[in-house]
Amino acid sequence: MTFGFIELEGGATRVRIVPALGGRIVSLVALGREWLWSNEALPAREPVDGASYSETADSGGYDECFPTVAACNIPNGVPRFGGLALPEHGELWAQHASVVVETDPTGHRATCAWEGRRMPYQFTRVVQVTSAGAVVMRYEVRNTGHDRLPFLWAAQPLFPLTPSTRLELPVGARARVWSHRGDALRGLVPEFRWPHARVEARIVDLSHPDLAGRQYACKLFLDMPSGAGVAAVTEGDLRMEVAFDERTVPNVGVWLNKGEWTPFKGGRPYLNLAIEPGLGAADSLADALGAWGGAHWVEPGQIQEWMLTWRPAKISGA
Repeated sequence: MTFGFIELEGGATRVRIVPALGGRIVSLVALGREWLWSNEALPAREPVDGASYSETADSGGYDECFPTVAACNIPNGVPRFGGLALPEHGELWAQHASVVVETDPTGHRATCAWEGRRMPYQFTRVVQVTSAGAVVMRYEVRNTGHDRLPFLWAAQPLFPLTPSTRLELPVGARARVWSHRGDALRGLVPEFRWPHARVEARIVDLSHPDLAGRQYACKLFLDMPSGAGVAAVTEGDLRMEVAFDERTVPNVGVWLNKGEWTPFKGGRPYLNLAIEPGLGAADSLADALGAWGGAHWVEPGQIQEWMLTWRPAKISGA
C-alpha cells in the first residue's frame, strides 16, 4: 500500500513523515546514512485503532507513544479515568494526523496534531529541519477535559542493531529493568548503574549491545542526571545524538533486541534498538501510576511543553 508523505530537508538531513500512519517518521537520512530501522517482515498498512501494534503496525521508523506505551487498564483509584483500557503503543499511531507544513528563514517544519479518543487531550508535535541538518522537535499536550490527566510519553525511533552499534548515555545513571528475555540476560538485576549490569555470575556492558550476549532482548529506563540531557547512538564514525532538558524530559527508555523477540510465532527475531526520550518510567501507565511512580500529569485546561533536538555528526578519529 502506498501512502502520501511529507519531506523536510536541511543541510545534509532529510526527514519523511507519513500522516496516515499516525504521523510516523519513516525515514531519517543524515550524513548519507538512513538511520531508522525498517521491518521487512511487516510492510506498512492502514492502522486500525484497538488492533495489536506489534502484530499489525510495527513496520519501523519513529513513532510517538502517548498516553501509554504498553496496553493497560488505569487503576480504579484514579479519578475519572479509573478502569479505562488503553491500547498498546498508545493512541496516536492509529490516527491520521492532521499536518500543516510551513517554511521560514529557519527552515522547513511540519506540525502534526492528534485528538485524544479515550481521554480528553490534544497532542502536537512540530518537526523542523534546520539549515545545519539538525532535527528540532517541539511537543505540546493540552488537557481539554475537567480532570487531572495522567500520561506517559515516549519517542520511539527504531535503529538497526549491528556489530558496530554503540550507545552513549550518562555513565552511572540509574537504570531500571522493565523487561528482559533470552539466556544471555538470565538473572539480570532489576536495577543497576549504566552501562554495567550483573547477570548471574558476570557483568555485561550494555553500551556495546552486540557484545553483551549472543541473543537477548530487554527494555530499560534511565533516570537522567542533572545537566546530562544527551543520549546517542553511533555506527562507526557516524553519530546521532538527541539533546533535551532533563528537567522536562527526565527519562530515557532503552530497547535492545539482539535477535530474541518477534511478535510472530516462528518468525525471524528482529535486530533493532531504540533510544526513547520520555516523560515517565515504565511502559505501562498503570505501572507508572503504581509501584514505578513514574506517571506525569497535566491539569485541566493546562498545557505541558518539551522539546528534543536530534543532531547528526561525523566523529573525527573514530
